[in-house]
Amino acid sequence: MRLFLDTADIDEIREINRWGVLSGVTTNPSLVAKEGEEPDLVWKEILETVPGDISLETTEPEADAMYEQGVKLSQMATNAVVKVPMTPDGLAAGKRLVADGIRINVTLVFSPAQAILAAEVGAYIVSPFLGRLDDVGSDGMGMLRAITEIYAVQGYDTNVLAASLRHPMHVVDAAIGGADIATMPHDVFTKLVKHPLTDVGLEKFHADWLTLQSDLKGEA
Repeated sequence: MRLFLDTADIDEIREINRWGVLSGVTTNPSLVAKEGEEPDLVWKEILETVPGDISLETTEPEADAMYEQGVKLSQMATNAVVKVPMTPDGLAAGKRLVADGIRINVTLVFSPAQAILAAEVGAYIVSPFLGRLDDVGSDGMGMLRAITEIYAVQGYDTNVLAASLRHPMHVVDAAIGGADIATMPHDVFTKLVKHPLTDVGLEKFHADWLTLQSDLKGEA
């Protein structure tokens, strides 16, 4: 399962990218707006920083305008992936983009039925939002498992990207559920590496090493 960062903050991206485990980035209009800069400049910096898939979301509501915007976004870099919403216009624009050889990510998916539609238009990625379903008392992880099972049975090539992940166990459960990609905010990504027993072990190793060095100096 590939790990993506869900942010438009270049400092967060650079930090996680330094670890060597970041495979891509997902952005959306809200995340880009938080940066308070020209969107093209924000996207350009991200595209140049991370060589993996970078999702850039369309903002036009109607199919024709969305398609034109999607073409422009795809031309920003070879690793750009165009995000379109799970709407009739999003599907129509997405189908045209796919026909042009442009990779699309169908976003705001909340049901297996919607995921089938995304696969049928040839989406490169489908993004089911797990946490948002959990927030309203539905089973987000159950939806993910249903989607991955349907895709396996039907032979769809679309990558399943688990989105709206709230905590590390969401990431673990998404991996168990067969997600191809998991995208998460910086806070969740940094928690993946943390465990109290790791900290205790490092402290013990460090203390024992210092004791050894002290003893050796005393013998010299």
